[in-house]
Amino acid sequence: MSDTAPLRIRGAALERGGRELWSGLDLEVGPGELVAVLGPSGSGKTTLLRAILGLERLSGGTIEALGSPVRRAGNRRIGYVPQQRPLPRETPLRGRDIVGLGVDGHRFGLPLSRRKDRARIDGLLEAVGATAFADRPVGLLSGGEQQRLRVGQALADDPRLLLCDEPLTSLDLANQQAVVRLIDRHRRERDAAVLLVTHDVNPVLAHVDRILYIAHGRFTLGTPEEVLTSETLTALYGAPVFVTRAGGRLVVVGAPDADDEHHHHDEEDA
Repeated sequence: MSDTAPLRIRGAALERGGRELWSGLDLEVGPGELVAVLGPSGSGKTTLLRAILGLERLSGGTIEALGSPVRRAGNRRIGYVPQQRPLPRETPLRGRDIVGLGVDGHRFGLPLSRRKDRARIDGLLEAVGATAFADRPVGLLSGGEQQRLRVGQALADDPRLLLCDEPLTSLDLANQQAVVRLIDRHRRERDAAVLLVTHDVNPVLAHVDRILYIAHGRFTLGTPEEVLTSETLTALYGAPVFVTRAGGRLVVVGAPDADDEHHHHDEEDA
């Protein structure tokens, strides 16, 4: 990879509750590259994103994001799309307010250019196809509409590194495709690096450059053709695993927690 890789991880190890989730992780994500992170619940996928955001401390190794070591204060140049969780119906915010948090949420009321902010928010709403419901209460919006707003918020600072944590969970196929297109368009237009955690690789498979597959303290990294095979996953799990295709979807059979590989879940437990 180039020296300008937006994300560089070296010899990383991470423990949670006295249990080592993984160790010896080396990963570089280059400009314009999309890397999907797969694995069963509890394997440490979400924890990896939290470590990159400076919210989890590594037990070994280093992480550099956008040329600087990660720090607990965070880095606003890193975009973050969280898991899709329905907002309460009574949430006292409009759609544009959610996007606006990404534009001016760090200013703590300072009297900066509000007109410029409004123009930026309107542009982001248009970019993610949310103009039509920008002034509706967010709690009354569908899951897909809410997730479009979260993507808009994540793109507010035009990030060169975008982290996505299960951004498609609980969305129907049409909304999954819409959110994937938004993420893919940003990385192509801005040459941004994307690290995307998912339980189901199928909605993003056509856009994925490489896959990081984590399972039971071990991991493998390679192209989809290299990683998503019975042989590779059998070696990773240390038990017979079969990869097949049914109804246009990849199905992993025989692995512990195999159902996590092709069904959506509400949360990651590590």
